Amino acid sequence: MRPLRAAALAALMLAVPGCSVAGAAGDGSEDLGGDRIRLVVGYQSKTINTVTAGTLLRSLGYLEKRLGDRYAVEWQDHDTGAPITAKMVAGKIDIGSMGDYPLLINASRTQGIETARTELVSITGYNLRGALNMVVVPKDSGAKTLTDLKGARISASVGSAGHGTLVQALEKAGIDPAAGVETVNQQPPVGASALESGGVQAYAQFVAWPGLLVFQDKARLLYDGAALNVPTFHGVVLRQVYAKEHPEVVDAFLKAQIDATRYLHEHPLQAAENVAKATGLPSEVVYLYNGPGGVSTFDVTLKPQLRAAHEHDVPYLKRIGDGFSGVDVGAFVNDVYLRKAYGPGYDSAVASTANPARISGVDPVCSVPVNDPATASELWLSGESATRPAATPTCLLRQIAKAGKAGSAPAVRAAYVPDAATGTRWFADRSVWVKDPTVARNSRFLPFTTQDGAEAYLDAHPRAEAVSYADALKTAGAEDDS
Repeated sequence: MRPLRAAALAALMLAVPGCSVAGAAGDGSEDLGGDRIRLVVGYQSKTINTVTAGTLLRSLGYLEKRLGDRYAVEWQDHDTGAPITAKMVAGKIDIGSMGDYPLLINASRTQGIETARTELVSITGYNLRGALNMVVVPKDSGAKTLTDLKGARISASVGSAGHGTLVQALEKAGIDPAAGVETVNQQPPVGASALESGGVQAYAQFVAWPGLLVFQDKARLLYDGAALNVPTFHGVVLRQVYAKEHPEVVDAFLKAQIDATRYLHEHPLQAAENVAKATGLPSEVVYLYNGPGGVSTFDVTLKPQLRAAHEHDVPYLKRIGDGFSGVDVGAFVNDVYLRKAYGPGYDSAVASTANPARISGVDPVCSVPVNDPATASELWLSGESATRPAATPTCLLRQIAKAGKAGSAPAVRAAYVPDAATGTRWFADRSVWVKDPTVARNSRFLPFTTQDGAEAYLDAHPRAEAVSYADALKTAGAEDDS
């Protein structure tokens, strides 16, 4: 058996009844005596695209408030979706959240078992281009594109959303995912350590691991999943049996998730700090993904684009996982509960793909409205309780330069810019910058998440030139003085 397929089989077997799952015994949903009923929720605290059904929701206490004293809510934290699925098969978790590929595995493992059958009932967050999954390499790696990874050892959680993106991206780059690279099946924290120690040459994972390693200056982004242009998302599944027995619990959970999503949109900095405190992740990394205009769009509705993405993913999962025979996606997705919880306006929300959380205001340096999501940027200074909007990445550079000239200028906690081609929000000081003298003054400096993206722009614009972040900052600041 080839290493990739063997690893995939091992990942899938985690979800098979009878397999050993640490802590599974005695922690399932059950009556606790009298009228008190236990609800067990499986979540992934560090997979911050699921916070509205996990970390943030738990910390806000919205679910417990809606349910009242009749129910005891037990939260179980896991690194990936596989153990959540295993426990759902065994009837030990009632509601769980996980990524698109694990959702399909969840459906595959449960649909043939009447007592374990699950349904996808809501979405936590999504990115229509696929930017929630990325591939990073060590900072000093000579690799510039995926093709440079041919023959390399790549860490990934087999069967995860990050692994799915890697497989599709390698095929698009002309590399056989099974024979062209060695995929090492590792949990996200184990793979991160392997990358740092040199045990692997690349690391393919889901939110927020790539951003964390780059922020910590331990890695460089090689491949932005947005280049694949295939939607990726995380969602909420529940056991049908539990839902039929306790429909009021499902209604309360979905309404609480909607409340948590609204809180995230209305209090983005507070939500980021909240999640950071609960997970140990840096607030700046959480805000990269979950803030206004972030990598993730938080919207609970079950959109047709996401259903189509699931249909698109099925054949890839069939190839990388022995034991995965396919899924009837139409039967797996059930929006009945969500429609009831959401109320009027659900169909309008389903039809919209605009990010409900946008960067807005007036740029304090360029003195223009911040109204274009494709260029809107954001500056977070130490000691300030609110971020500063920027109309364009160039305007952001001027803001940073101006702050640096003040006698007691606060330090920059983080500065965020959208990739000029894909729109992926990224750290300004970790981006690859290009200067194009042919465009408007306020748009002269263009950021890209990867070297590959910047070179594609340079090839198409002969007068443009690559510049370092330091030079872009210095030049933009000098232009502001002129």
